[in-house]
Amino acid sequence: MSLFKRKPEKFFSPEENEKIVEAIRQAERITSGEVRVFVESRCRFVNPLDRASEIFYGLKMEQTELRNGVLIYVALRDKQLAMFADEGIYQKAGKEFWNDEVRTMLSHFNKENYADGLAKVIGDTGAVLATHFPVDVNKDKNELPDDIVFGR
Repeated sequence: MSLFKRKPEKFFSPEENEKIVEAIRQAERITSGEVRVFVESRCRFVNPLDRASEIFYGLKMEQTELRNGVLIYVALRDKQLAMFADEGIYQKAGKEFWNDEVRTMLSHFNKENYADGLAKVIGDTGAVLATHFPVDVNKDKNELPDDIVFGR
């Protein structure tokens, strides 16, 4: 699918990009869950959660063994964002957790601290994933790439 290309980091500096990727790696060291970040300029849907859902399934994130993948979606120019979690973790974490994390991102993004906001939410997501899906060092494998996926 051409929507899911990896492109040069036009949205983040190399340092910001590394901060976000390292946050993903750190989060996934403590859980069998998977976290991905998708960033694009514009959201082509009215509701960013609908776009996040489309991307989640387009990236085949529902194919994790324990259904514990989480997508963090950001459309920077349109100032829209959403988190989409697979069925294995969504209910366990509870609706309030996901709403709080979106508020956390908004708070950082309103100050144009995008990388810090993403890193914070990734860390929080890793912690909640670890509570319900702790890592088993003998069995765990990285089921999905840790890099940021950049859209248009």
